[in-house]
Amino acid sequence: MIERLKEIILDFQEIDPPTGVPRRIAVSPVSGKATICIGVRRSGKSTFMFQLMKKLRDSGISRRNILYLNFFDDRLHSLQHDNLGVILEAYFSLYPEKKNSETVYCFFDEIQAVKGWEPFVDRLMRTENSEVYITGSSALMLSREIATQMRGRALSWEMFPFTFREFLDYKGVESKGPFSTKKRLTIQKMFNEYWETGGFPEVAGLDRMLRIKTHQEYFNAMLFRDLIERHDISHPKAVADLAHWLVDNTGSLYSINSLTGYLKSLGHKAPKSAVSDYLEWFEDAYALFTVRIFDASLTRANVNPKKIYCIDHSLVMSINSGILVNSGHLLENLIFTAMRRVTPDISYYRTKTGREVDFVAGRQGEPRMLVQVCESMADPQTRKREVGAMADAMAELKLSQGTIVTRTEEELMQVKSGKIDVVPAWRFLLNVA
Repeated sequence: MIERLKEIILDFQEIDPPTGVPRRIAVSPVSGKATICIGVRRSGKSTFMFQLMKKLRDSGISRRNILYLNFFDDRLHSLQHDNLGVILEAYFSLYPEKKNSETVYCFFDEIQAVKGWEPFVDRLMRTENSEVYITGSSALMLSREIATQMRGRALSWEMFPFTFREFLDYKGVESKGPFSTKKRLTIQKMFNEYWETGGFPEVAGLDRMLRIKTHQEYFNAMLFRDLIERHDISHPKAVADLAHWLVDNTGSLYSINSLTGYLKSLGHKAPKSAVSDYLEWFEDAYALFTVRIFDASLTRANVNPKKIYCIDHSLVMSINSGILVNSGHLLENLIFTAMRRVTPDISYYRTKTGREVDFVAGRQGEPRMLVQVCESMADPQTRKREVGAMADAMAELKLSQGTIVTRTEEELMQVKSGKIDVVPAWRFLLNVA
């Protein structure tokens, strides 16, 4: 095994892996802690590792100081948790002069494929002069587990599909303002393309049918590998039916009772506790996200209906039944994912008079952000409803500013409680990140 490992290590050190589009994620390694990148499948975690390696090489770090292993490599199949130590034995047999004298940068891709990997990484960080970087598919590498398994020896960063700004990077379009008319029109055109393709890096540039097929494969992998196989679910059809219902109803309210009743109507015998587990597992896999009502009481927030969103609005278009999802909900989903990249602290708000505002979000050290999503405010009744809900929420939360995101409209309006900024989605996406 040692000879095979030496071969794999040397093979990688001789190549320049594809680094793709630089991601706008500021990862800061901390001494004594592993840097872990987690997120949905196919969001670009491995490519991001290659980008980090390139930065090291560009700063003068020798290729020989970089140890990379992908644990999905068939040649590593025989590695088990009790013999992971042979990795270091193989590396230092190649470079004995580096032991305890030079920093070794260890990149472990999908290491969760080896059960019981945590003690090895823990020992590596304690006993060797090393920096450790790990990626894990959301199937077996979830943030709450890392906190338990690594006992404080890890810092996690989330990886999402491309932001709109990263999509512009991919297209070679400058995203910094101010914008001339030509530049604004170019960005608006790119937004229309982003609206169609979504953020998954692999589907950018694919034609519509290939994109749909790829999205569907992603979603099936999330369902079967990240939920059904991982949690050994005995009724996989119930999970699949629930997932598709939630995607069809993205941006809509749900309750555990209503979901349980829906599954029962299909002949599934899934108790409420199982449905709650399924929803939690969807979120752990970064596939679907639950948003609770804004309330100081956690109990009240939990008993009120919740809203559901998907990791990618274009994924919704590729897998939904086409019956229930409308473009307004898709726009709402797009704005949610943009905000979720920045903060997990997102709720929806209901005013004392029962009006709803889509999002109230918190960012550390900043005032709360109120965001309403409305495809168009051209209709006077719609305008009155959306502005009224925002004004009430601003007054009740004592906020002097609110934002209404539309597809194309732009306006600044003054209300009694403060100002409301009406912005097109493309501009909001560039401002929020």
